[in-house]
Amino acid sequence: MKLIFDTNRYTDFARGVPEVVNRFESADELWLSIIVLGELRGGFAVGSKRRENEEKFEKFLARPNVKLLRLDEATAEHYSIVYSLLHRHGTLIPTNDIWIAALALQHDLTLDTNDKHFRHVPGLKLVDATP
Repeated sequence: MKLIFDTNRYTDFARGVPEVVNRFESADELWLSIIVLGELRGGFAVGSKRRENEEKFEKFLARPNVKLLRLDEATAEHYSIVYSLLHRHGTLIPTNDIWIAALALQHDLTLDTNDKHFRHVPGLKLVDATP
């Protein structure tokens, strides 16, 4: 499986939540969006365990199945489509999450997240982990 993950799922992984650890371990490709990278590093910067979290994260990044996914013009086009659909239906979600959804759609990836609002994004494939 090819997964892109949300910030909250990396947090679950780092905390050792078994189902998330199993998914991350078994994923063929595990995509880290530049958006989530910024959110995680920002959280580490203001947290009380900055060094510990950064060291754990660096080890995670060194895993062979973890790859960084950046934004480009095609991502912006996907963003505009997702944004307009959500706006039209009155179901806007946080801006960073629209970017994450746009990347997932652009690259045909399954999103692993705790956030239920992603269910409002048409065509987005989600890990079926939360009822």
